[in-house]
Amino acid sequence: TLLPLATQSSLWNNLTKISAFFFCTSLPLFSVQQSSYNSRLYSRPFIEYFEETPMMVAVLTYMGYGILTIFGYLRDFLRHWKIERCHIAREKEEQKDFVPLYQDFENFYTRNLYMRIRDNWNRPICSVPGAKMDLMERATYDYNWTFEYTGRVVQDVINLGSYNYLGFAENTGPCADSAAEVTMKYGVGVASTRQEIGNLDRHEEMEKQVARFLGVESAMAFGMGFATNSMNIPALVGKGCLILSDELNHASLVLGARLSGSTIRVFKHNNMQSLEKLLREAIVHGQPRTRRPWKKILIVVEGIYSMEGSIVRLPEVIALKKRYRAYLYLDEAHSIGALGPRGRGVVDYFGLDPCDVDVMMGTFTKSFGAAGGYIAGKRELIEYLRSHSHSAVYATSMSPPVVEQIITSMKCIMGEDGTTIGSERVQQLAENTVYFRKRLREMGFIIYGNNDSPVVPLMLYMPAKIGAFGREMLKRNIGVVVVGFPATPIIESRARFCISAGHSKNMLDQVNTHLKIS
Repeated sequence: TLLPLATQSSLWNNLTKISAFFFCTSLPLFSVQQSSYNSRLYSRPFIEYFEETPMMVAVLTYMGYGILTIFGYLRDFLRHWKIERCHIAREKEEQKDFVPLYQDFENFYTRNLYMRIRDNWNRPICSVPGAKMDLMERATYDYNWTFEYTGRVVQDVINLGSYNYLGFAENTGPCADSAAEVTMKYGVGVASTRQEIGNLDRHEEMEKQVARFLGVESAMAFGMGFATNSMNIPALVGKGCLILSDELNHASLVLGARLSGSTIRVFKHNNMQSLEKLLREAIVHGQPRTRRPWKKILIVVEGIYSMEGSIVRLPEVIALKKRYRAYLYLDEAHSIGALGPRGRGVVDYFGLDPCDVDVMMGTFTKSFGAAGGYIAGKRELIEYLRSHSHSAVYATSMSPPVVEQIITSMKCIMGEDGTTIGSERVQQLAENTVYFRKRLREMGFIIYGNNDSPVVPLMLYMPAKIGAFGREMLKRNIGVVVVGFPATPIIESRARFCISAGHSKNMLDQVNTHLKIS
């Protein structure tokens, strides 16, 4: 049972003081377990794990960045006097009197820090990005400034970096066969917008399928997931409106909020006390200077946060939204297909009514193995967006084979293809996620997020570990994504594993074995 809020607060303060002492001695005491305050809103325990960076590790991490910075300035001094060559793009001498194209620190960071570990990114894949993949081997002879292909292919690399949650990114099976048939009939491009002559019957069938899948009145699709957020939020809110955004929201949500011209206020990640405080202040004080009521208050959250592995506290968010009569925009890019007993996202995961979410957004790029995004909700909302969204009016229609991939995979998940393949994949993903997280925790690794989240961040902390971890895992035929500053806080660099239904228990055990050895 959960303790009263006041008791929890007192206990938290005491635990913080105790943990600070242990962190100073670099001894890990416990992982911070965050549970819900409003347990009555949840049908089962909602627990997430986050561990504060140990003091000694934080100090060493800052020292590492400090040393890199000092040597960076030294190397820039040598480059200035032509002692060391600088390969990166920069302004020519004759351009010095113009507005600079590159920010000074951005250039500095790229030259002296990012360049050291650049080989961990942009690796070319030459196969389907399934549970296993093939990589083209690269070599560098100038310390990662340039790369050359060796002609060798690294085969059967276990793929722990793709968002292929349900394993539908494949070149065989019903999805691939249907996409091939549609390609022969419709071609690969439409060459027009939906409002002109680019509206196919397959587009309309896909949107009806999405609406039925989500359990809402209507839906519309877009060719790009990023633009689904950045172009539709400005159509929903504008000047005189307030956006309350989670501090860890995706860049597409942040851009959309800024383009809207609305006032933006940020609440702490998944912190309902912080959100409620902002809601209360918005209701009491209204708009700045005029004190008029806000035209709209829009709460913007994600289903699964792709860098933290955490799941939104949706029951609490909906309760606050109803209490203060705000609107809710839910981005299910990573959660749709990957959560819930029926694979229908975070709403299904908590057993909630889809009608309680005003704007349901998601992408087809992850669980469905396709491309694009969607907005779903009430029919009036969708009809409004069809004529007011820039992404709907000006963007080219989705490619027919991509549309068919979405339709076929969604029917598979819903069981409308006459098989149980979809439900089996949803169940397999849930089992793989719980198993992999449990094994990592048993081995002593610090991992973030919810036990049911297929996004598994493993903390690395120090800058030197970022490059070393990515290279050593590739040597063992395991492809991983490593992330550091500025994509994460400077002392919270990590490796991010993405679990798939296509992974077998043997594959996950291989990964755990190599992690344990290394």
